[in-house]
Amino acid sequence: MAEEEKGFPAEVLEVTKRTGVHGEILQAMLRILDGPDKGRIKRRNIKGNVQKGDVVILLNTEREVGEIKGKR
Repeated sequence: MAEEEKGFPAEVLEVTKRTGVHGEILQAMLRILDGPDKGRIKRRNIKGNVQKGDVVILLNTEREVGEIKGKR
């Protein structure tokens, strides 16, 4: 199996906000643990329940999302 097919592990450092129509998407800061971006910290959207300290598998490490802005 090629490295791109396995994915890359990333540790959840902080869950920042909820988004989505029903709040089902969590925005989190992740530290990439392996691969070309090892050691970098990126913000990603995650569907499902995660908490600080969990390890998730990212299919790619190039993508990063912007911060969610609140309504004024």
